Amino acid sequence: MSAFSSGSTAGEPGFAEGFASDFAVEALDWQGRPLRCQDCPHEDIKAEGRCDLGKACVLDRRRKRIDRFFANNAALAARYLDHPYFEVRALAARHASVFLITPLKDDPEPDVRMVCAERLPIARVRDMRFDPEPRVRIAVARRLEGSDLVALMSDVDYSVRMAAARRTPADALVYLMHDPEVDVRRIIAARLPQVPLARMADDPDPLVRVVVAEHLDPERLVALRGDPDMRVRFVVAERISPAFLAPLTHDDVPPIAEVARERLAAS
Repeated sequence: MSAFSSGSTAGEPGFAEGFASDFAVEALDWQGRPLRCQDCPHEDIKAEGRCDLGKACVLDRRRKRIDRFFANNAALAARYLDHPYFEVRALAARHASVFLITPLKDDPEPDVRMVCAERLPIARVRDMRFDPEPRVRIAVARRLEGSDLVALMSDVDYSVRMAAARRTPADALVYLMHDPEVDVRRIIAARLPQVPLARMADDPDPLVRVVVAEHLDPERLVALRGDPDMRVRFVVAERISPAFLAPLTHDDVPPIAEVARERLAAS
């Protein structure tokens, strides 16, 4: 692999340019130099319509144009796995044979390593659980199962823990019930079995308790019937077993009381 790598490009497209038509933007390479077909090693395939300056070009700095090139010329992707521009390496890795991309697990750019995490066989990506980039660890978490997810359940980055929480076996989710991040606990509350889920009825965040109220069995919702947050009580009024509805018909929040009265009358 080339020793060169770049996480940014000279003359990289600005915010306003992002709203312009892709085809209206000047063709520049990843270092901001103008491109010419005469300088391209693939000029011979242009006549076949498999590349087009400013639209589908492997030497362009724009991701879409590089991707179009590889979409038309997947067989050439292997030649670009050590290109100095990280976008080229990442897109080449998406189109090249999976048997050729293992060395890119150690690429200096996270975008390239993410492709490896997404494409390589599970046995080859387990060690990427400890990659320094959270996005790579998330990509790994979306593929691993069972005990392989344990290390990611305590990851320092909460977005990684969220990804792990979505795939962790339900009986192991209890270890994340007290995660410091609300979004992680909400995922846990949506997946926990009933008995441990009931223990989350006293979670300090009302958004977590709302999820608990949405997933607890109606007969178990009594614990949340007097919750201090109206959003939680509203969900309870909609779902609780009619046998326990009566106190909610006198709730201080009219919509909650109304829902409770309507359900009680219909029961």
